[in-house]
Amino acid sequence: MSENSARAMTEDEDFANFIANVRKATSIDLSQYKETQMRRRLTTLRVKNGFSDFSSYFKAIMDEPRLRNEFLDRMTINVSEFWRNPNRWSMLMERFLPDMIKRNPRLKVWSAACSTGEEPYTIAMILDRLGALGQATLLATDIDDGVLAKAKNGVYPERSIREVPKDMAEAYLKGGGDAFQVDDRLKHAVRFQKQNLLFDSFQDGFDLIVCRNVMIYFTEEAKQQLYEKFAKALKPGGILFVGSTEQIFSPGQYGLETADTFFYRRIV
Repeated sequence: MSENSARAMTEDEDFANFIANVRKATSIDLSQYKETQMRRRLTTLRVKNGFSDFSSYFKAIMDEPRLRNEFLDRMTINVSEFWRNPNRWSMLMERFLPDMIKRNPRLKVWSAACSTGEEPYTIAMILDRLGALGQATLLATDIDDGVLAKAKNGVYPERSIREVPKDMAEAYLKGGGDAFQVDDRLKHAVRFQKQNLLFDSFQDGFDLIVCRNVMIYFTEEAKQQLYEKFAKALKPGGILFVGSTEQIFSPGQYGLETADTFFYRRIV
C-alpha cells in the first residue's frame, strides 16, 4: 500500500469516527447527509479553526460552545428568505389554503427545518391575509438552537424580504435596512421548537407541512424515510409543500399524489 493510500485511509477513518462520535453525543446522524458536500464543508470549518484532524476537532466542539454552535450552523445549511420562489407561495395562498379553510378553518400547519424563521412567518402572513391565522396552529421546528433564537427574535436584513409583496411588507414588517422587525401578531402565532427530523417522532393531523430546500442535502435513503414520515403526519387530503429542487418521483409509494408542481397531497 502506498503512503498516499495509507494516509487517505487514515483520513477516512478519522472522518468516520467523527460521524460516529457526533451521533452518540448529539443524535445528529451526519451519515444521512450527502458525504461529499458534508465532508468538504466540515473540513473547511475544521481547518479554519486550526485543527489537524477530526478527532481533535470533535473534542473541541464538545468543550467549547462557540465551536459547537458554529459546527451546528454550518451543518444545517441555514439559507432562507421570505417568499422564496414567489409563484409557488402564490399558489399556496390562492388555491390550496382557501380550499383547506373552507373545509375546516382551524388549520394545523408545520414549517419543518424552518431555519431563521422566514418560512413560518411567510405562512403566518398568508394565513392572516386569508383571515385564518387566529384559528390556526402554526408549528416551526429546527435542529439548531442558534437559528431558532434568531427566528424567535424576528429581525431580518433587507435582502431577506426582497420577495415579499409590497402590501404585505407594509402590513407585517417594520423598520428598515438590516433591522426589519416582524409584526408581533405573527411572532405570537408561531410556536418554535427544537427537533431532529431524522430521529424525533412527528405529530400528526397536519393540514399543511412545508419543508423546502432541505432534502437536497440528504442521502436518498434519508429522503425516503422523511417522505414516509411526512406523509403519515398529514391528515388525509393534507398537503406537503417542498422546494424547487425537490420534486418527489413516484409519490404514490409514500401514500401521496401530485397536487401541483412541488405540492403533494396525502391520498385519502
